Amino acid sequence: MGLGGCIILIAVGAILTFATDWDMQGVNLDLVGVIFMIVGLIGVATFSSIARRRRVVMPPTTPVVEERPHSRDGYHNGYGA
Repeated sequence: MGLGGCIILIAVGAILTFATDWDMQGVNLDLVGVIFMIVGLIGVATFSSIARRRRVVMPPTTPVVEERPHSRDGYHNGYGA
């Protein structure tokens, strides 16, 4: 179950708990809604901890260029050989 499924569980649980007044014999819809919200929150916490562990820092793909120090003598001044 992904993050979207967890958010849907939380929303459905909140709707069942706070926005309905249905009466079903043998089923307490307020309790079912609270259970859905708790399961959704546990799923969000689990998903976020797994997603945090999955993040891997990749090294840059551009090559690193090292510069050599320039000598300033009379023979190699950077204009030719």
